[in-house]
This record gives sequence, structure tokens and C-alpha cells, in this order.
Amino acid sequence: MKLFRKKTKPSQNAFAVVTGAGSGIGRNFALELAKRGGMVVCADINLEAAEETVALITASGAQAFAVKCDVGNARQVEQLANQAEQLMQHPTTLLINNAGVGLGGKFDEVTLDDWKWVTDVNLWGVVHGCHYFVPKFKKLGNGAIINVASAASYTAAPEMTAYNVTKAGVRALSETLAAELRKFNIQVNVVCPTLVPTNIIKNGKLPHKGIMDYALTNLALTTSNKVAELTLDRLDQGQLYTIPQLDAKLFWLMKRIAPNLYAKFLGNLYRLMK
Repeated sequence: MKLFRKKTKPSQNAFAVVTGAGSGIGRNFALELAKRGGMVVCADINLEAAEETVALITASGAQAFAVKCDVGNARQVEQLANQAEQLMQHPTTLLINNAGVGLGGKFDEVTLDDWKWVTDVNLWGVVHGCHYFVPKFKKLGNGAIINVASAASYTAAPEMTAYNVTKAGVRALSETLAAELRKFNIQVNVVCPTLVPTNIIKNGKLPHKGIMDYALTNLALTTSNKVAELTLDRLDQGQLYTIPQLDAKLFWLMKRIAPNLYAKFLGNLYRLMK
């Protein structure tokens, strides 16, 4: 049995499905895949936004299709998986589970309805995507998955409990699938950025929106197009993790070297800030 297979470049000439492709990182994934010779199904809960992305792609001479899909709805994701093959006239070779929403607030002030909302999109949306596309990849004999998590999956920032939990779940799912699917020639990458300018603040339910908008505009260490490019390159290299920014890398290192010290530091810092 071969433990290590010859690396392919799944981002090149891909037949791809991107969720949340109407804006932000999802749109940039779609545009970058088109540049690399791919055909893209742009799925988004906002069909008009997906169509805007498709228009940008077709203007460059590539092929793309817009599909309305609520990733929190299993039936709609199942339909997306089947419809994508029909639209592209080819099996899907790359799935990018990008759709996500933001939710913040003190733990005891976040409602269970809010928990369900963020979990349905951020976690179940990724589970649904993997559930319906992995069997197709196995049948095809190859495939690739990119799951968009967040540095929140390990930084555990206060007042972001529900969001942190969903993104930690996405990272754990990706790590598990990477091991389980290796023998089927299916590659997995999980991207964990910190601040990236997207619509997640505008469309989310987050406290201190003014401060967060300022941070995204002035403190972000990268852009959504750079995250998309780097993640696709990391996938082509057969890498499991994409941690695109310096601050994300530092938090990752701190959490692994001294997890207890990190938790105490975070708690004391939060206490001082309040």
C-alpha cells in the first residue's frame, strides 16, 4: 500500500463548486479557479450575488454557472451536487465549502435560535457539502475539498463562543477527513484566517460592529484574493492547513506550545479590557 501518492494540482483546470461565491473569499476562489482554467458553479443563498460573480468570470472568457443554495438545507445541497454535474457536463473535482456567517455576544446573551442559525450555516453547511460530494469523489477516484474555517477555531476569543465552536468543528472535520480519505486520492485543505475584509460583518450578528469594521478595513494583514490564491496553492502542494497571516500563525504557535498559559493570558486580557 502506498502511503504517499504523487501530488496532483487539483486547482488547475478544475470542475469546481464554490459555496458562498457571491462575495468575499468565495468570489475570489471562483475568480482564481477560472484563471487557472477551471469551470465553476457559484452557489450562494443570494442568487443575484452569485450571478454577479458569474458575470465577472464569463467576461474573462471562462465558464461559470450561478445556483441559489442555502447550505444549511441538506436537500438544497444534495440538489446542488447533482445539478453541478449537469451544468458542467462533468463530475465535480473540487468542492470549496466557503459559505459562512458571523455571530458574537456574551455566552449567556446569545439565544438558542442564534446558535442554531450559525451552526446550520457554518458547521452543518460544511457537513452537508462533504456528505453529498465525498461519495461522488470516491466514485470518480479522486477529488479535493477546501473547507473555510477560521483562526477562531483555535484562538477561542471571548464573546465569540458560537462562532468559535462552529469553526473548530470545521477544522476537526477537515483533519479527520484528510486522514480518512487519503486512500481514496481525495485531498483536503482547511483555511484558518484571522481578519479578512469580507461581508461577514455586514451580514452577521456581531457586537461592536463599528470597531470590527475599522479593524477589517485598517488592521487586516491580507485580502480575500490573496487568501484564495494561497489556499489553492497549498492544496496543490498537498498541504492540510492554510494559515495565511502572521498573527494567525503566532496564535497557532502559542496555543500549541503553551495551551494553559494561552488560556490564562486570554482570560486576563479580556478581564482588563472589560
